[in-house]
Amino acid sequence: MDASRPDPDRPPARDETRLTEQPSLTFSTGRIWLIVGGFFTAIALGVLVPQALLGLPPVGLPLVAAVLVGVLYALMYVVRFAVPVTRLRRRLGWMAVLMLAIAVVSLATVIVVAFSSWNAAG
Repeated sequence: MDASRPDPDRPPARDETRLTEQPSLTFSTGRIWLIVGGFFTAIALGVLVPQALLGLPPVGLPLVAAVLVGVLYALMYVVRFAVPVTRLRRRLGWMAVLMLAIAVVSLATVIVVAFSSWNAAG
């Protein structure tokens, strides 16, 4: 067999530098996503809840965002235990998407509240 041609019966070598080939998206149990998602959620709620209690404009937005962040984190648990191990990549992908959604929702809310407060003060 020619050494320059790959064996067609052999799967291609994995390139772990590619994002989709990272162990946290291919072989993880999902526990690390729950841990990191919990940290993101705690930080987000630590910022959003005081904004809601202070009634910063737009009034109600920080409370809605805080509830949404809590729901997204709860969905991470649902995905972790509802998606079977046979669909591991799908499970881990959804957990990553949900964690990113927590970050996006909380960051967008903080930015909107900051700009609204800035405009109300000026």
